[in-house]
Amino acid sequence: MEHHDVIIIGAGAAGLMCAATAGYRGRDVLVLDNAKQAGKKILISGGGRCNFTNQKVEPANFLCSNSHFVKSALARYRSSDFIELVERHGIEYHERDHGQLFCNDSAKEIVSMLLTECEWAGAAVKLRTEIRQVTKNSDGQFEVHTDKAQFTCQSLVIATGGLSMPKLGASPYGYHVAEQFGLKVLPTHAGLVPFTWHSDQKQRFEPLSGIAVPSTITAKDGTQFSEALLFTHRGLSGPAILQISNYWNPGEAISINLLPGKDARVEIEQQLNNSPKQSLRNALSLWLPKRLVEVLFEETLLNKALNQLVHAEREQLAVDLEAWSIVMNGTEGYRTAEVTLGGVDTDELSSKTMEAKSVTGLFFVGEVMDVSGWLGGFNFQWAWSSGVAAGQAV
Repeated sequence: MEHHDVIIIGAGAAGLMCAATAGYRGRDVLVLDNAKQAGKKILISGGGRCNFTNQKVEPANFLCSNSHFVKSALARYRSSDFIELVERHGIEYHERDHGQLFCNDSAKEIVSMLLTECEWAGAAVKLRTEIRQVTKNSDGQFEVHTDKAQFTCQSLVIATGGLSMPKLGASPYGYHVAEQFGLKVLPTHAGLVPFTWHSDQKQRFEPLSGIAVPSTITAKDGTQFSEALLFTHRGLSGPAILQISNYWNPGEAISINLLPGKDARVEIEQQLNNSPKQSLRNALSLWLPKRLVEVLFEETLLNKALNQLVHAEREQLAVDLEAWSIVMNGTEGYRTAEVTLGGVDTDELSSKTMEAKSVTGLFFVGEVMDVSGWLGGFNFQWAWSSGVAAGQAV
């Protein structure tokens, strides 16, 4: 059997970051992955430009059953540290809304940077390698059996990601390894994912496909995001929906404010004073796309002049504009989800090193554990921070 100090299963963001970090410490590192290319999820992220981190990363940007777990790793490897690495490699980038950072050119540059770092650190990356079995022998070493060869190692890092985007090779393998070694795995479901219509909603709203409007969306627990809302032929999407999906449970209503930053009652009263004979249709079309107005409100109401509306009707209009409550059918699931919620229970792991408390030498990094970030580069930052934390300990 071929021996290495460290074997990392998974050549994604967290796995490669961990490999380079450990390699620079003089550890003999081997990364194994079944895929044909490394960093597949990086390559398609951010529309091919990779939203690689965020200027303002806080523990509050993450969901985890233990809200304190992320603090140590994020504090020790910050977004500024990764930005410095990107700049050292001459990768040009730009900032978009809410501190999101994207490559000017292509996500390929981030993958190339990580592979270069692994090469410089002496960490080997073997692709197209199927893991058949992982065991721990009587000497306390891990044995990794693949379709190509057998390996042993002192430290084994699971960086296999979650279940999101199966077409990219996502699998539950990391959860199976955790369970094999007696670690608890919390229930998983799709996160940062579009919602789908009920059949009656689909008939009503499908014609709005392609319309995007600013919105503030509130979940049942009070969590709120102000971003664009996009109507699709299958349901609702856009940044606001993806963000709120992490806080939504099946059967719960979401509340949508279609006039964020405005007071609907004030706007309606002002318009009534300025143009009393204007139709409600034309008044609402000052603030929202006409197609949306015509689907949301009854024809008879829209045909009324503003001065024909009684106080109760104007009140209801304000409520419908500021707190449109809707119960969606479900989500698109892992097929289009950007992250997986749930995973290896962080109570089983050291927040400083990512090592399993009950299994010496077994580490978990990235999305495989129960840590999920908001949309906007936070999940990549968790990959970098957790990868470095483990890389410094293996």
